[in-house]
Amino acid sequence: MEMEKIVTQAVIETQRFDLRPVRKSDMGLIEMYTSDLRVARMTQSIPHPIPPGSTEAFVTRAMADDRDEDVWVMDGLKTDRAEVMGLISLARMDRNQSEGGYWVAPHFWNTGLASDAVEALVHANPMRNDTMFASVFQDNPASFFSFPSFPFFYFFFRWCCSPPPPLPPSEIHSHRRVCGVGPST
Repeated sequence: MEMEKIVTQAVIETQRFDLRPVRKSDMGLIEMYTSDLRVARMTQSIPHPIPPGSTEAFVTRAMADDRDEDVWVMDGLKTDRAEVMGLISLARMDRNQSEGGYWVAPHFWNTGLASDAVEALVHANPMRNDTMFASVFQDNPASFFSFPSFPFFYFFFRWCCSPPPPLPPSEIHSHRRVCGVGPST
């Protein structure tokens, strides 16, 4: 008989909201927000229009014991905000690494919600990673500032829809400085 490892997922508290595991009751709000073209356009994983059944499949995967990605809901109920304001996730990779991703409902854009969620998740480091990665689309520059500068956090721009413009050396240096440096090996 082989023992299976069950992955538990902690609640991460901030002053404005909690990052908590996804529940089946979140499906309605998740589908409403991810059906919005503005949200889908800022991710590489949300299709538009959203196919029938895909939200239920996503929530089922996020709640599975054998999942390879932990997903947290940005839950603002403790400060009289919405129960689902967005999602943030960490996908397990090899070599004790993970890749993060998130989306925020349009109503909560430009409120610092994404920055606070990323910072809380990186500080908590629930997977005890040595390195975390994340990326944003080049045509969503506001997301660049959601990513904090930590010694084990790497950040990448991804280009979509058009080839990347050439970056001047000063801008490349600036991105490296803001994003931090990884652990020495």
